[in-house]
Amino acid sequence: MDQRAELSEFLRSRRARLQPEDVGLPLLGRHRRVPGLRREELAQLAGVSVAYYTRLEQGNGRNVSTEVLDAIARALRLSDVERDHLTHLAKPKQKKHRRMGRPQQVRPSVQQLIDAMDTVPALIFGRRLDILGWNRMARALLGDFAALKAPERNMAKLVFLDPNARDLYIDWECKAVEMVSVLRMYAGCSADDPQLPGLIGELSVKSEEFRRLWAAHTVQEKGHGAKRLHHPLVGEMTLSYETLSLPDDHDLSVVTYHAEPGSRSADSLRLLAGWGVDELTDVDQAG
Repeated sequence: MDQRAELSEFLRSRRARLQPEDVGLPLLGRHRRVPGLRREELAQLAGVSVAYYTRLEQGNGRNVSTEVLDAIARALRLSDVERDHLTHLAKPKQKKHRRMGRPQQVRPSVQQLIDAMDTVPALIFGRRLDILGWNRMARALLGDFAALKAPERNMAKLVFLDPNARDLYIDWECKAVEMVSVLRMYAGCSADDPQLPGLIGELSVKSEEFRRLWAAHTVQEKGHGAKRLHHPLVGEMTLSYETLSLPDDHDLSVVTYHAEPGSRSADSLRLLAGWGVDELTDVDQAG
């Protein structure tokens, strides 16, 4: 990924979403050639020269200070996640050499941990939203990942390229935005990942929705929230999810799903937990 181009496009996209009245500036002139704030207006708000900001928006963040980035982030009304993304793009950290091309490994103890969660669906995610592990309940809820070839075990691919995902996720558009936003955040932190351009390229070629959302430059970290699912066998479910980072490997995370106690969704999860292997194999859908 080209960090200079990513920085330039991200700043342009954030500037385009603001209007002068949003930030307390007078609207001068009826005809504006560009959507959103002009460069000079943004520079004024941030307290930097137009030439300085222009160099930054052209992708030259090499010598920018943290204080200037903070000022620009405030002027652009960036969220904390967007502020971190801007910093990653403008001032990428020198990381210890990692063999990014090597397949990631999940410690047996981590797989054993999620296998022990008899009633809690759990997935292990690696880089680029690759699905590296799952338990029996995740298989019952989201699909038979073991039946997929390893390169296809990627949540973004499943969401955008598997038609079953549109049936599974009731709020599919929200799920799609989440996938793109997480990939954008990852791209800002891991531009040296040699497999990332291939994934982005494949999704861009095969999915018009992905191309549209990728161009929006939204960023988001994997976190927590709720998902509305329509399971083919137990119907609609509302599940909360939590993302748990592994302290000794920040490229891996465990995502768990649970239902509110006493709810209909909790009853549905209990039904899934009671099924045998044969029934689970019949669940033909993708997460």
